[in-house]
Amino acid sequence: MTTFEVLLKPVNLIATLIGWFGRLVIAQHKEFRSFTHFVREILIWVVRPPFRLRLLFQQLEFIGNQSLNIIFVSAIAVGAVFGLQIGGVFQVFRAENLMGGATGKALCMELAPLVTAILLTGRAGSAMTAELATMRVNEQIDAMEAMAVDPISYLVVPRVLASMLMMPLLCAVFIFVGMIGAFGAGTLLFNVDQGQFFERLIKIVVAKDVWRGLIKAEVFSMIMASVCCRYGLNARGGAKGVGVATTNAVVVTLLGILGVDVVITYWQVIL
Repeated sequence: MTTFEVLLKPVNLIATLIGWFGRLVIAQHKEFRSFTHFVREILIWVVRPPFRLRLLFQQLEFIGNQSLNIIFVSAIAVGAVFGLQIGGVFQVFRAENLMGGATGKALCMELAPLVTAILLTGRAGSAMTAELATMRVNEQIDAMEAMAVDPISYLVVPRVLASMLMMPLLCAVFIFVGMIGAFGAGTLLFNVDQGQFFERLIKIVVAKDVWRGLIKAEVFSMIMASVCCRYGLNARGGAKGVGVATTNAVVVTLLGILGVDVVITYWQVIL
């Protein structure tokens, strides 16, 4: 190997890395444009008839009613665990009475919307992707398009609307039940006075905190439903493709929710 070839190797490596990074950026840009076009189609069909109320109520029951059990159990656990953790810290400063306010603030602004979105993504979002992906690989969606039925109007819009309606409600339930768990932990394990618990809760947690959490839940619901439905409609490759689409949908949804959560929290803090 000549001296020129030795000197040229790092240059080739750098050129390869730049080419790989460029292809990655171009691919992600195309993916983002495709996703924004998909969201635009959803928004158009939301206000365009026909309005499929029967399908909407089916999705409301699936996303809302059938998710109540896991929301109740998770909220009790999260509220109790957070109360135990923060109560242990406050106990050092003899400030256990602040448990109610601190737990309520955390549940309203961060824990309830984020955990609710994660739970619904694992349960309802994955089910959406698997169902639509199965229909795609079995050519049911192709048959639907051949009959002049738009799959976004028939399959996606009811799921998106149901998610946007139910996730804020489930988030509110999570806040309420989570406070019950924190109340039990505070009164039973830290001997917090019941009156002071609720007094600090009412004083520290204001209506704006609750609305901020519900707004987060609304944004998370749009991300979950649109991403999961898109991966389901674009599935390919038989049974294996269904599994790949479901896995990718859940991963991308969770990463998107966490990223958007950082942005929303930043704007809520500085405003």
